[in-house]
Amino acid sequence: MVREEGGLSQAPAIPDGLLEYIRSELRGEEAPFLKHLDEHLVLEWLPAGESRLGLTRFECGPNEIYRRRRLAAPPGPVTIALNSVLADDRALFRHTLAHELLHAAGLLDHGGLHTEIAERVAPAPSLKDSPVLRRLRHEVLSELPEGQWTCSGCGHSWGRRRVMRPAHCPECTRPFEA
Repeated sequence: MVREEGGLSQAPAIPDGLLEYIRSELRGEEAPFLKHLDEHLVLEWLPAGESRLGLTRFECGPNEIYRRRRLAAPPGPVTIALNSVLADDRALFRHTLAHELLHAAGLLDHGGLHTEIAERVAPAPSLKDSPVLRRLRHEVLSELPEGQWTCSGCGHSWGRRRVMRPAHCPECTRPFEA
């Protein structure tokens, strides 16, 4: 992917072997649109400033998509749009694209089989291995009101490094109460 001033110069591409790996993990009744992806799928970048990492858009409405899924009819045009920040993080790009390809194949709901296959095909990178996830975490933490935690039991204070509230104080190990 080549960067130009103001964005990327070309549309995202499916990494070699990713779609074949997804095909090998799915059965026809689970993913009725899979056989139609080659002719109906378009990949593009999301507009600048978009907060989502990716989305799958079908041209027809949700009722029609579920009807076509039930009848194993072609889905019509399907667009997967990815956030351009993913161009800087190969593992997160692959994971997000695999997630969206599963939606495009007909696994419309999250959880269960969708999550299992996404993790097998393209595991999500850990926080330490993903510059995009680290940047997003930093942005979230910088917008939170508390910059540090203080234990009401022992008075120990420590800097906030996580989004979630701590379960216990690292000094006195009592359950944390702000």
